[in-house]
Amino acid sequence: MKFSTEELIEGIRSGNKRLTAKAITLVESKKAEHRAQAEELLKEIMPFTGNSIRVGITGVPGAGKSTFIENFGRLVIANGKKVAVLAIDPSSSINKGSILGDKTRMEELAKEENAFIRPSPSSGFLGGVANTTFETMMICEAAGYDYILIETVGVGQSEVLVADITDVFLFLKIIGGGDELQGIKRGIMEMVDVIFINKVDKDNLQKAKNTRLELKRALDFIPPKEKGWKIPVLLGSALYNEGLDEVYTKIYEFIDLKKKSDRFKEVRTQQAEKRFEYWVQEYILAMMKRSSSVEEAYVQHKKNASEMVSNPSTEAKIFVENFLSKD
Repeated sequence: MKFSTEELIEGIRSGNKRLTAKAITLVESKKAEHRAQAEELLKEIMPFTGNSIRVGITGVPGAGKSTFIENFGRLVIANGKKVAVLAIDPSSSINKGSILGDKTRMEELAKEENAFIRPSPSSGFLGGVANTTFETMMICEAAGYDYILIETVGVGQSEVLVADITDVFLFLKIIGGGDELQGIKRGIMEMVDVIFINKVDKDNLQKAKNTRLELKRALDFIPPKEKGWKIPVLLGSALYNEGLDEVYTKIYEFIDLKKKSDRFKEVRTQQAEKRFEYWVQEYILAMMKRSSSVEEAYVQHKKNASEMVSNPSTEAKIFVENFLSKD
């Protein structure tokens, strides 16, 4: 059944999870008729967006992201808030499919009335998120969710792009993976706001403390992202709800610091500008492909690049210059 824009907006504003999910599906669609309705929908809900705390959560596969999000989400709800989880699953590079199993892994959180879980495929989009994660987040904000938790695909350094759409960037670390410093990537460490060493118990407590010390030493060589904020390195176990209260407190303190210094609004503005730049590039490429002659030129230059007839960047430059000169 197709829903009108008005029906979807009413469903979003009333907290109807089914219609909220339908609206997100609409925004994710690449069909031209769906894109037009999606643009109308996003324009209408704009006044109701921007009131959440956006938290990006990253970490290597096996760091316990889903378990952390489930129990942290329940903690957020226990504090009287509503939480939306946007779980990004990696898509197959072969058939573009995705398992989308995060909802089943967060079974207890999914039962909560004040929780909304939306798994989405990355669809090959780099940066640890999907290309419409920002717009999906806006829909969740309009639906009244106070915390938006974005679980990235867990693929490494490319995930720093999630920091461009969130207020807090949380890095989950585990111990016992060999050289601890080997897992510290400067790209992520420059973006992170809170670090949580997960899966800590009495048997590995000393190792966890050693890891924390090494992380703190590494952070001393990286300029602070926010003035007056020393990145906390916390220990705990998401499975047994240990240390999650401290994470919740640190997130609140970080947001409070940014709001007092006006950095919160400034960063949000920069993020919106980056989304504008991204979509400009997407729409320009889409417009280029509408003309059959331009499409033919695009295919030819792409072929030259793929067959290494010339440098791919040179082929791209020639194609764009030719397109603009004709225009």
